[in-house]
Amino acid sequence: MTRRLTLSVFRHNPRDPASVPRQDRFVLGETAGMTLFIALNRVRDEQDPSLNFDFVCRAGVCGSCAMVINGRPGLACRTQTKDLPDEIHLYPLPNFELIGDLSVNTGKWMRGMSERLEAWTHLAGEPEHDRLETPMEPELAEAIYELDRCIECGCCVAACGTARMREDFVGAVGMNKLARFRLDPRDMRSDAAFYQVVGDDSGVFGCMALLGCHDVCPKALPLQTQIAYLRRVMARTGIL
Repeated sequence: MTRRLTLSVFRHNPRDPASVPRQDRFVLGETAGMTLFIALNRVRDEQDPSLNFDFVCRAGVCGSCAMVINGRPGLACRTQTKDLPDEIHLYPLPNFELIGDLSVNTGKWMRGMSERLEAWTHLAGEPEHDRLETPMEPELAEAIYELDRCIECGCCVAACGTARMREDFVGAVGMNKLARFRLDPRDMRSDAAFYQVVGDDSGVFGCMALLGCHDVCPKALPLQTQIAYLRRVMARTGIL
C-alpha cells in the first residue's frame, strides 16, 4: 500500500503585516524514488500554489533547496522520503533573512561574508595577459578542488551554535574559503592579510567545535579540519 506522508510546513510572509508564523499540514501519497523536492512540488501543484521554497538544479549542486528537515539542515532534492518518518517537519534555515515560508536569502549573507574575507584570488598586479598560469602539482590542485566543492547552501551556518549568537561570525563556509585561498599559490596575500579578518571571536576563535557544520555538510567537506588548520598556521606563524 502507498504510504501517506504528512508534511508540516512552516508558513510566514514577513512582508505581510497580517501574516502570523504557523505550521500548515499537507497529506500526500508517497511514490517510488520520491524526494522532498518532488513532494513539495506536488503540494504546490495540487494543494497550495502559494507555498514558497527554492530550487534550481535538483541535483545537489546549487544549494538553493536547503531547509531544516526534522530538525536537521539538508537539501530537499537529495533527501528521499523513504528515509523519513510518516510525519515530516520542515522549517527555513535559521540565521538567514526570511523571504517567505521555506525560502531564505542565503545569497545576501554569502556575499557579505565573501566581501569581508575578500574571497577571490589576489594576483601580484601584473596585467592579466602578461601573467602565465602558475604551475601546480596535481596533489595541490586536488586539495584546492576539494575545498571548491562548497555549494554555499547555508546548512553549516544553520547548524552552527556560534552563528546563532554572533551575527558577525563568518562560519565554517567562510573559513573553508579562506583555507582554499591560503592553499592557492597564485594568491599573493601575506599570512597577516589572510588571518587578520578571522583571528578573533568572529572567526576561528568563535568556533565552539560542536561539529554541527561538519555533520550536516551535504558535500561532506572537512570543515572542522579546515578550522583546525587555520588555528595551527596562526600559531606557527605567530599571528595569534
